[in-house]
Amino acid sequence: MPLPLSRRRLLVASGAGLVLAGLTDPFRAAPARAAVTTADLVVYGATSGGLAAAITMRRLGRTAVVVEPTGHVGGLSTAGLGATDTGVQASIGGLAAEFYRRVYVRYHGGTLTPTSPLRMTFEPHVATDVFAEMLAEAGVPVVVDARLAGLGRTGNRITELRTEDGSIYRGGVFVDATYEGDLLAMAGVGFTVGRESNDTYGETINGVQSRNTHQFAYPVDPYVTAGSPASGLLPGISATPLAPQGSGDDRIQAYCFRMCLTQAANRIPFGKPSGYDPVRYELLLRHIQAGYTGPYFTTHSVGGGKTDSNNNGAVSTDNIGFNYAYPTASWATRESIIAEHRTYQQGLMWFLANDPRLPASVRDSTARWGLPVDEFTGTGGWPPMLYIREARRMISAYVMTEADCRGRVRATDSVGLASYTMDSHNCQRVVVDGKVRNEGDVQIGVPAPYPVSYRAIVPHQAQCANLLVPVCLSASHIAYGSIRMEPVFMILGQAAATAASLALAGNLAVQAVSVPALQTRLRQDGAVLEWGSTSEVILDNASTSGITRAGTWLRSTSSGGYYGPDYEHDGNVGKGVNRLRFRPTLPTAGSWTVQLRWTAHSNRATNVPVDIAYAGGLITRTVDQRQAGGQWVALGTYPFTAGSDGSVLIRTEDTDGFVVADAVRFVRA
Repeated sequence: MPLPLSRRRLLVASGAGLVLAGLTDPFRAAPARAAVTTADLVVYGATSGGLAAAITMRRLGRTAVVVEPTGHVGGLSTAGLGATDTGVQASIGGLAAEFYRRVYVRYHGGTLTPTSPLRMTFEPHVATDVFAEMLAEAGVPVVVDARLAGLGRTGNRITELRTEDGSIYRGGVFVDATYEGDLLAMAGVGFTVGRESNDTYGETINGVQSRNTHQFAYPVDPYVTAGSPASGLLPGISATPLAPQGSGDDRIQAYCFRMCLTQAANRIPFGKPSGYDPVRYELLLRHIQAGYTGPYFTTHSVGGGKTDSNNNGAVSTDNIGFNYAYPTASWATRESIIAEHRTYQQGLMWFLANDPRLPASVRDSTARWGLPVDEFTGTGGWPPMLYIREARRMISAYVMTEADCRGRVRATDSVGLASYTMDSHNCQRVVVDGKVRNEGDVQIGVPAPYPVSYRAIVPHQAQCANLLVPVCLSASHIAYGSIRMEPVFMILGQAAATAASLALAGNLAVQAVSVPALQTRLRQDGAVLEWGSTSEVILDNASTSGITRAGTWLRSTSSGGYYGPDYEHDGNVGKGVNRLRFRPTLPTAGSWTVQLRWTAHSNRATNVPVDIAYAGGLITRTVDQRQAGGQWVALGTYPFTAGSDGSVLIRTEDTDGFVVADAVRFVRA
């Protein structure tokens, strides 16, 4: 007997909305799920990378089906992560760039063209609509609520997936696009979980990392009864002594929900969740009582008066230490972990908005925020998916490492570029000298976009000859921290499907696909595979030439995400006197995109004037340094002459907070 529609849905993308099981769904329900579905490409996981793979396969003239274990389509791109972590925007090409161009058109109108700007911030429902549109145009079926139960194999090839409801999905090539890597594990592909030691791959920032970002700014007692070790540790604090710097372990970076918040009058107030336990927030209370004044979560604007709100500070939305079992757990255990994270984070917001022990200023500022009534309507405005920042990572013939990120080695079989900061959230809380301390947060910039190896998205052939893994790819913990961004997952999803099509055409193992042929087709479809030395010029505040200063500038490393060894700030004094100018030496005349980088904090200025002097002109742009920290922010594309005639001047006149000068990048258009 077929399952009822409320539990079993075969979805085909459509622009039309449908009320289904209480949800406004941007997908149209299709006839009952077939017992056996056959396609050239079977994608397990409707993440952004999985959708990109399926759409690409259809555009290449082949069939594809997406099988998603949950009820959510689009991964984190549609689940609250609307302030996209990008690194160098110009390194995003192909289908990923098209997605962000479509987002731009949704907000700004006009006709979609290959030269339309990319918009990297968006409301969740906008991302959902854009994916629905792309899936509809390609004719991609998406099956939801279909958890993997088993595989069929012949030798080193997968022949079919079997889901818990008894359905079968047969294909020539398979893609594991889940955040967890469940398909690769079931297929017998090698993987790891946790942090390698620095010695494993000759790295410097892997393993245990005791640093000062998202750290306790004031001493906080870790014990249930302050000053009494006999009373035990507060929840989430490890009793294991801090291991040596750079040593490996099985810890993974913390998870959270990426909240979409609003200050609209009809917002949904933060509710007190069932199972609320005030002891979970004792650390934060003590930190505030010690003098900490915030921020307690981010409020990155994404449009429509809404935010993408993420972890910020020593105790925030990250539920540190409660996710270690998740990557390899059963679905029942995962659901309990997800529920625990939801209770923690909803309780955190209620605590900040209501607990009478907190200063009124904290309660009032938090209560001004709430959940939007028009996002995530099926879950009361709460995000439907936990942010799985890291789970299994495949081990294949090429492991992406810190050396790739820093440009010390360059894979020759590039299938796309990554460029974001090597970023890990905290992995554990420990006791050091009788006080609580977070451990694991790393935010180290990369000098330039770098190639991701094709070998890093395919397993060893002996393990599986027809599987590609664009999400849980082969990378060390710290390299994965840079690669694990939604645009890169889409880039690698497109590459995986293109390779799958070539493998089917030649009756080849995916490992035997001609890389030059693959790269040729990817370039034809708009992918960016290389980043040459003449394509960019970067000036850091610590550069020995090309920097001039007026007034007093102070060097600092207190806020993470900076480029190079540090950044500078004006001390929030000397307004109008303090100025810093970047004057690059450009190798060729032509159009160059100017990108600025800073570290964000609530004490930064929202109105920093930046003068860009270019060939024949001068333009002033204003940047908000409380937002978009730790990434390259494009300020426009302008004509420049070769040499050092152009410049970028950071001014401080009438600014309403600290002004940061970190680095500027010129990218050849």
